[in-house]
Amino acid sequence: MSDPRQPFTLTPGAADSPVLLHVPHGSRHIPHHVRESITLNDAALEHELDHITDAHTAELAAAAEKLAPVAPWRFVNNLSRLVVDPERFPDEREEMLAVGMGAVYTRTTHRDPLRPLGYDPTPLLEAYFHPYADAMTDAVEARIAAAGRAVIIDVHSYPTGPLPYELHGTGPRPPVCLGTDPFHTPPELLAAAETAFGDRFGHDGIGHDTPFAGTYVPLRHYGADRRVTALMIEIRRDTYMTEPGGPAGPGLGMLAEALAELVGAVTPR
Repeated sequence: MSDPRQPFTLTPGAADSPVLLHVPHGSRHIPHHVRESITLNDAALEHELDHITDAHTAELAAAAEKLAPVAPWRFVNNLSRLVVDPERFPDEREEMLAVGMGAVYTRTTHRDPLRPLGYDPTPLLEAYFHPYADAMTDAVEARIAAAGRAVIIDVHSYPTGPLPYELHGTGPRPPVCLGTDPFHTPPELLAAAETAFGDRFGHDGIGHDTPFAGTYVPLRHYGADRRVTALMIEIRRDTYMTEPGGPAGPGLGMLAEALAELVGAVTPR
């Protein structure tokens, strides 16, 4: 079980599984000393967490692990992305910094101030961002050592309607968006996801790189190591929960089955 006192949790799966289910944005937990840097009052912060959190994605990954024919490994962020966002990369930070959402957010989803003007992100980067990146790199290296390859499946969700911070929110918002990378997402991995989720939502319910694109790969391997493959699963929240920030519904079980089928399809038995 995830422990919010620890910044992240790596839960072992089968020793020879190459699969890492990565859940970076599912927590609402903000340590007290970090909360002091946030200018929102308590009610406004709860409202922001309702919108920014990929609610129930950690539970989704845990349920999929139990259903998968070979248990994947799970790497779960136990802290809110309002602490740091571990998925920001140098090539996208300038774009996201324009809306106050680099590795350390300074604006909310509605573009209101979140932290004081001129806030120095360095302490949060050193305390949380870099250790997280190092631990994910080590987890990927361990899967390569054990299985000869690593398959990162990035588990996210997104709201039914676009939020003001979204830079590319005018495109289609299908029930399931598959985020890809031209180097790290091979056709067979994409096809396995299309089958697993398409069987449940219909193939017209599956989109590619809309409204969010790309997928997470540690920088040590990014664009350099084809043993590391990756795919982002973005699930529209109305398919499994009450928005914003409400309870999960029966759709969560169907999604867990689809995710488990995907894990099984890319895991040798």
